[in-house]
Amino acid sequence: MERELIRERTLAGLAARRKTGGGGGRKSVLTPRKRDVAVKLLAAGDRPQDVAEAIGVSVSTFYRYFPAGGRVAPGDK
Repeated sequence: MERELIRERTLAGLAARRKTGGGGGRKSVLTPRKRDVAVKLLAAGDRPQDVAEAIGVSVSTFYRYFPAGGRVAPGDK
């Protein structure tokens, strides 16, 4: 019975959040501003490890957003 109450309240909360236009989950650590800085640093020839350190994210997070080893395709932002 307790479990059902928790489930109902959770589902009601999620539905209310969706109704107000909110999403769920954790906020991204790589903001659009940091991504722009990373693109510029990569275009300048910096190493991916150095770029990750400069923008304040881990190397694994950097590679999640730049999976091609840090290469930026022309016109890619």
